[in-house]
Amino acid sequence: MKRIFFIAVNVILIFNMNAQISFVDQATNLGLGSACGTTYLGNGITFYDFDLDGWDDITLNTESGQSIRFFKNVNGSFQELTLSIPVINYQTKQLNWVDFDNDGDKDLFITSDTNGNKLFENTGNLVFQDITLNSGLATANMFSYGASWGDYNNDSFLDVFISNRTNTIANKLYKNNGDGTFTDVSIQAGIQTLAVASFCAAFLDINNDGFQDIYVSNDKPFNPNVLYKNNGDGTFTDISASSGTDVGIDAMTVTVGDFNNDSWFDIYITNNPNGNVLLKNNGNETFTDVATSSGTIFGSVGWGASFFDADNDMDIDLYVCGMFDANEDYFLRGAFYENNNDETFSLSNSSFPGDDRVSFSSAVGDVDNDGLPDLAVSNNNDENLFLWKNNTTTSNNWLKINLEGTLSNKDGIGSLIEISINGDTFYRYTHCGEGYLSQSSGTNIFGLGPNQLVDYVKVKWLSGLEDVFYNVATNQVLHIEEGSSPLLVDEFSLDSSLKIYPNPFSEEITIAFSLKNNEHIVIDVFDLLGRKINTLLNKEVIGKQNIIWDATNHERQKLNSGIYLISIQGESSTSVLKAIVQ
Repeated sequence: MKRIFFIAVNVILIFNMNAQISFVDQATNLGLGSACGTTYLGNGITFYDFDLDGWDDITLNTESGQSIRFFKNVNGSFQELTLSIPVINYQTKQLNWVDFDNDGDKDLFITSDTNGNKLFENTGNLVFQDITLNSGLATANMFSYGASWGDYNNDSFLDVFISNRTNTIANKLYKNNGDGTFTDVSIQAGIQTLAVASFCAAFLDINNDGFQDIYVSNDKPFNPNVLYKNNGDGTFTDISASSGTDVGIDAMTVTVGDFNNDSWFDIYITNNPNGNVLLKNNGNETFTDVATSSGTIFGSVGWGASFFDADNDMDIDLYVCGMFDANEDYFLRGAFYENNNDETFSLSNSSFPGDDRVSFSSAVGDVDNDGLPDLAVSNNNDENLFLWKNNTTTSNNWLKINLEGTLSNKDGIGSLIEISINGDTFYRYTHCGEGYLSQSSGTNIFGLGPNQLVDYVKVKWLSGLEDVFYNVATNQVLHIEEGSSPLLVDEFSLDSSLKIYPNPFSEEITIAFSLKNNEHIVIDVFDLLGRKINTLLNKEVIGKQNIIWDATNHERQKLNSGIYLISIQGESSTSVLKAIVQ
């Protein structure tokens, strides 16, 4: 039996690995000379493609008396839009563009600490209707700040964790029922019922087990942060103490990234001048604070923070928003930390000249689709936002990846993306609402350094499915649909490509192949437990074949949605293909 192997040959260049990182504020020049107002503890910002045209747009939360502001990216500059959405002229904190109903467009969720939160369904063409009242979400004011979306029970529908900064209402976990409604499952899921004044939270997978955990940032030292481990059965266990994540500080952001490329996701938390916290994931459900040793302690009043590879040199750097302005020179007003690729960072504020405003929230996107990540920052005190355009001169390559779930949620939230170059691996995790009041682009950017080929790209979806693509070219946007990668385990004696289509499917799928000579072929369908579902063919054939499976078992019953394996066995070899029933 022969096996198929993929061999990648990379051309390695040796120049321009240490480009001088440079950002320039281009907000006004690109049509974003706008302010959020003056709001206690700031407003949120998103750098997200809300109209799905391939360009990252900007959305701003605002102060009381102003409406939320929407800026469409038109080929690298911005035009303000008035969307068909009921007017919200009260103070808002965070908004999420989220496809909660898996219909392929972006709905809108908005938090407020003065009025109730709102959920707007996109009925098509950016026309929105307020469905909050009938959704099961609370309509009364919960004094909400952050909202993070994830699929905690892996049912393909995105749930939401809402952080409430009050001593009267606890944080809430709402389960998405898949029919446009939500259920408060906080108590049965094991979420703390005590109100502790939280700023934000993030879904992440701390132990790479395929289930989304939740880390919560709580204000004040007497309210330690909380890490909820997902038990895989719809419940969580508080492992804050045993994991070493129960830090008691004036915790603001929860920013997630793998700063040392070890496949375990780390957490950055901002604080007052006593110092920020960088929780290094030890890979055994424990964390160690390495802020001091890594050089990222900040020592000012920090709020938002963002991990991103500023110069595409294959490690992620860190930007931190600062609260102090130019009149208080004894404090850092913001910080950019360049990753030294040895678990330390170097402060390099010269990369952001003029970063002297009172900043609260930051989000990462790509203004002009050049593969270099840019940064949007919301500022307070009626000062215009920053749009930090990445002007770094570098020949380093890049790869942008966006995801489309089929069995998993449509946006692929909670998926782990892994790439490999010359045996080294690099990782990104997909979020919807991560960082202080922010949402970054739905497209993940990998810096590739001088390398001109990616050996493989692997996506681990929450459904449990894995897609792998080999020998991927650089400097492109790679759109990956769940289940779209070929899974040909063994070689088969075909004179044309073996194909199955459409895949995923709901009713019928075709297995197409061609044989040069007579051969006895057996085609069986199995589930993931190895149980035979059906036999589609068992006879001698030659020439072109189109075998149709109508997604029923041998008892002619419609199968449940899920992944199935199609075994094609010849006289000398066997192939196994995956098929996805929707």
